[in-house]
Amino acid sequence: MPTTKPTPSAREQELLERAYAYSLTHGLADLSLRPLAAAIGSSPRVLLFLFGSKDGLIRALLARARVDELELLRQLDTQYDEPPGLPVVARELWTWLAAPERRPLMKFWVEAYGRSLVAPEGPWAEYGRSTVDDWLELLKASQPDPGTAEAQARRTGVLAMLRGALLDLLATGDLDRTTKAIEDYLRD
Repeated sequence: MPTTKPTPSAREQELLERAYAYSLTHGLADLSLRPLAAAIGSSPRVLLFLFGSKDGLIRALLARARVDELELLRQLDTQYDEPPGLPVVARELWTWLAAPERRPLMKFWVEAYGRSLVAPEGPWAEYGRSTVDDWLELLKASQPDPGTAEAQARRTGVLAMLRGALLDLLATGDLDRTTKAIEDYLRD
């Protein structure tokens, strides 16, 4: 018999959105159900009932964060009739990634990505890998001849540059310098 979870109730979705907003501000590293529940107007017992466990809640939060990321990917994917080229898409991605209103989401992503590397069997399993695959697929769609080894290397380099600049931006807040570095890299 399949073990698919039924569609979340309105209450479960509401609490997930509140927990997501809380985790964007407070992170996931030291997530404790009692303070989280108090902050979002619930109880640890209700959260455990709805999400099964703390790990289940973390998985739900990671999936919720990917919804925001994947929405950008869908928007960019449908924006162009022809592949616009890697530099165009990379610039749009950087603009989206570097926007001040996305800093909490980007910090959340960094934390989850790092956790997926050090705790690959836990609720973070496959999070890092799936985000790499998502972004590489978008970058691949922007290339006119994506099947070559050279094209694969170029999109991997662009992704590495974007993520490196993002880490630098989050650590220093220096948008001008990191944006200039991205522009310089994309000119080559």
